Amino acid sequence: MKTFVIGAACLASAFAMAGTAPASDKPGDYTHLLPLNSSVKQGVLQLRLPRDVYLHARSPLLDDVRVFDASGAPQPFALQEPVAAENIGHKDLPLIIFPLMSAAGNQSSQLDLDVSTAPDGRLLSVKVRPEGGDQAATAGTTRLTGLILDLGKPRASSTAAPPTVDGLRFTLPPGQRDYSAQVWLETSNDMKRWDAVGAAELNWLVNQDQQTLANDRLTFEARPFRYARLTWNSGAPLQFARIVAEQPVRTTTAAPREQLLLQAVAGELPQDLVYTMPPAIAPATIGVQFSETNVVLPAQLGVYYAVPARQAGAAASRRFDPIVNTTFYRITQDGQPRSSGDLVVAPRHAPQWVLRTTAAATVKPVLKVGWQPATLVFLASGNAPYTLAVGRERAPATSRPLAQVAPGFSDVELRQLDRATAGPATAQHGTATAPQGDEADTGARNRLLVLWGVLLLGTAVLAAMVWRLLRPKPQP
Repeated sequence: MKTFVIGAACLASAFAMAGTAPASDKPGDYTHLLPLNSSVKQGVLQLRLPRDVYLHARSPLLDDVRVFDASGAPQPFALQEPVAAENIGHKDLPLIIFPLMSAAGNQSSQLDLDVSTAPDGRLLSVKVRPEGGDQAATAGTTRLTGLILDLGKPRASSTAAPPTVDGLRFTLPPGQRDYSAQVWLETSNDMKRWDAVGAAELNWLVNQDQQTLANDRLTFEARPFRYARLTWNSGAPLQFARIVAEQPVRTTTAAPREQLLLQAVAGELPQDLVYTMPPAIAPATIGVQFSETNVVLPAQLGVYYAVPARQAGAAASRRFDPIVNTTFYRITQDGQPRSSGDLVVAPRHAPQWVLRTTAAATVKPVLKVGWQPATLVFLASGNAPYTLAVGRERAPATSRPLAQVAPGFSDVELRQLDRATAGPATAQHGTATAPQGDEADTGARNRLLVLWGVLLLGTAVLAAMVWRLLRPKPQP
């Protein structure tokens, strides 16, 4: 019984060792290497995958992409779809300035304003009612106590909402170069109810070399308003030459695209032109380029798909799956060229794209495909320099979720990561390109032979044990 247990354990161990042979994963296993350059040697970096990666990758999902350090150790990485970048700029809105003059002895913070407005809401005049009547506001007894700011008539209509503003920018009067004060800002939409926004220190400093250091902005949380009131907490009140409101403007920049030109070959039917597509490229835009001057080409653009055989032993066939039905053209009229633009299509991986047209025998345009490269985020935790490897058949995916590569990073921090750049791809001499699949098949056959050998050996061991158990015992 003990011999049986030992034999079974050996048999199971042999099966496990034969079935789980470790696979090699080093830079030499990939067909192309790209050196990575970055001023940062450690930490989280990002890389916009270059065109060479898509031309040499063997996997549609980029499973055969790796990042290695100088010693050949793989680095953790994540692949992210590109996103449009959002930028925030500012539009200048000049303000109409109305000075507030009050009696020199008036120290009250609550000013009684006499306001005159136009039907569209524009301020015509703003005055401070004197506390002691008109006789108190005699010449030479008033001083500047504040400024009323008007954004002016709304650009669209008098009923349009006031613009959103997140800052004011000030310009000193001509001839004045230095100034320092603390100002207080309030906003209103009707000149009756005022909301406090905030305060700011304004400074213009001039050194002995006549260089000016200016802090000329008052920033606050973006808010819509029509009127603003500026008063002084410290410093001498000043009527600025110009005050500009800053309206935030959001713009979106589309992620950059790569393009590839493909030459046509004859298809299975006379009306088909076939374009071989690299496995990793899923076109998002497709267009054509003609060598002819004046041509109009009604066509269907699609892919081939396999149709299973209906009978056993029959060969499978392929059918055409149209995706886009359009007319491509290039016409020169009165010396001005005009041509069809690129078409937006749903990204789709297919080894071949087909242009079906009745003019396939006479016109063979070049197919122009565009796609958005993915962003690779990797943790540089090894020894620089780093290398990007690509090109291996049946490579297992090692890309991780972004939270396992850059945990705790916000979206803003991820967009601001230091960027690495990739050099030109270098083909590996001695690295099998197409035969890698054959090597994998050979390894599988070798493992199968080992398994059969272990099985036969186990069968022989079991037969020997059975014979020992069943043989007649000698009589004493």
